[in-house]
Amino acid sequence: MIQKLIDAIVEKKAPVVVGLDPNLEFIPPQLLAQAREVTEETPYGDRESAIAAEAVWQFNKKIVDAVCDLVPAVKPQSAMYEQFGIPGLLAYRSTVQYCRDKGLIVIGDVKRGDIGSTSAAYARGHLAGKAFDVDFATINPYLGSDGVKPFIEVCREHDRGIFVLVKTSNPSSGEFQDVRTQDGRPIYELVGQKVSEWGESFMEGRYSNVGAVVGATYPEQGEQLRKLMPHTFILAPGYGAQGASAKDLKSFFDEDGLGAIVNSSRGIIAAYKKEAYSRFGAEHFDEAARAAALDMIEDLRSVL
Repeated sequence: MIQKLIDAIVEKKAPVVVGLDPNLEFIPPQLLAQAREVTEETPYGDRESAIAAEAVWQFNKKIVDAVCDLVPAVKPQSAMYEQFGIPGLLAYRSTVQYCRDKGLIVIGDVKRGDIGSTSAAYARGHLAGKAFDVDFATINPYLGSDGVKPFIEVCREHDRGIFVLVKTSNPSSGEFQDVRTQDGRPIYELVGQKVSEWGESFMEGRYSNVGAVVGATYPEQGEQLRKLMPHTFILAPGYGAQGASAKDLKSFFDEDGLGAIVNSSRGIIAAYKKEAYSRFGAEHFDEAARAAALDMIEDLRSVL
């Protein structure tokens, strides 16, 4: 699966993944109004949640239509859908399938992590075509190999991949990830080393189907981890709205300009709210998203 992602990046010359994290504050009022008109009472929770889920679904379709020819992948964050109960999960499932139908690779940002049969059940639900059928899933490695290996087994069986959290982009990530062991190594480095080991038996060409999440907001750590994990593909969140720039990301890539894909969520899907794209207005939020995606692609190309 990782080679499929690499091929798509090369074809579109865009190491960019669009995060489909539709907070309600990002949804233009006209979509909420339309959703209210067409949504009936549902047995799956309150009507307001069903209305929100319908608006999110319509929003996602417009965003995907606007960017699918520009980028190779999307990354829906499952929590943004789970908050609306069953209607939200249905919107998540529909979004995943719609993106796949458009030829996009789907990274399910689910951050699951457990052990044994529970971990295997999560893997089957998200990666085996049982329920949501994403191409990659994000994994929390806190429970160690017992929590990660069931995902790898399911991925091997169904030609899927995972991205393991190594050094995340949020400001407080260092509370645990930067803590140093007795030999002076930070925890994120130990996790990175383990990710590299897990991936050695699941290679596909130059890179492994076991990837790593490394926040673009920590360029020095990213450079260090790139050297530590030479055959690990990096998913880098934190560009744009969280403060990272293209220059911060240069060391995340290999000498061929590959080896990483950069995520932007609200910087693209809510671009119409930014001054730089306010000319589009809420009515043309999808056109603003396309413009923001093009700008991001050009920004990254300037340093690769």
